[in-house]
Parts: sequence; C-alpha cells; structure tokens
Amino acid sequence: DLIVHVRDITHPETILQKATVLSVLKNLNLPSHLLDSMVEVHNKVDLIERYKPTEENALAISALHGHGLEELKEEIEKKVLTATGKKILAVNVNLEGPQLSWLYKEATVQEVEVMPEDGTARVKVIISNSAFGRYKNLFPN
Repeated sequence: DLIVHVRDITHPETILQKATVLSVLKNLNLPSHLLDSMVEVHNKVDLIERYKPTEENALAISALHGHGLEELKEEIEKKVLTATGKKILAVNVNLEGPQLSWLYKEATVQEVEVMPEDGTARVKVIISNSAFGRYKNLFPN
C-alpha cells in the first residue's frame, strides 16, 4: 500500500543512493501511484545542525532521539488510509446491542472508551466506506 524510503542523510552518497533506490523501484514495474505516494524520510538529522530538507515533502527525523517520529507516523497513517480507501471514525455504540461485536468483525477497532453510566461506549475504528455504509444500514441510530 505504501513505500517509505528512509535515507541516512549524513551519508556522503545519499543523493546517489536515492537515485539508485528510485531506479530499482522503477525497474520493478510497480504501480505509478505507489511511486508517486512514496514517503521520503531523512534520518540522522540530529547529526546536522539546523537541518531542513531541501526536497519537497521529505520528513526530517532522528530515530535515535525520536525527533519527527510522530509526524512520520501521522503521514504513514494518512497515506495508508488513502491508499486503502479506509478512514478513522469514532462511533457511539450501545453495549447491550450487537454493534461492538459487528465492528470487531468488520473493522479494525483501535480504542473502546466505556461510559458505564449509560451503557454505551465510544469506539474508534478504521473502517472502509462500504463497511461503514453497512453499519449505518444495520444500526441506523
């Protein structure tokens, strides 16, 4: 669904390495949307003072220090959701009904926050548009 290209930005041949990787990927005859949506990651930015990527859409990280990892995670999540046609939703469910069980079978449940005072839960899910349509038809309230 997604290609993430992580480069050691401190390596003296980093530009040549990128060109080589892109050449190999193109020779694999991958779908063009994969190459177009590739996430470019510049690692080891902690070793270069005040590093700013010169390449469009490149993310600067330091895996060692954790710098930029949250932004990388968000970008990967966004691109994977786009590539797979899924979205993240929060839905309220009645715990006495079958909604939660249905969501576990038909979607990816990420979080369940139970509200014991009214017997409901707020459920965060990753779900396809078609599955969400089925959910709304089955559980209109």
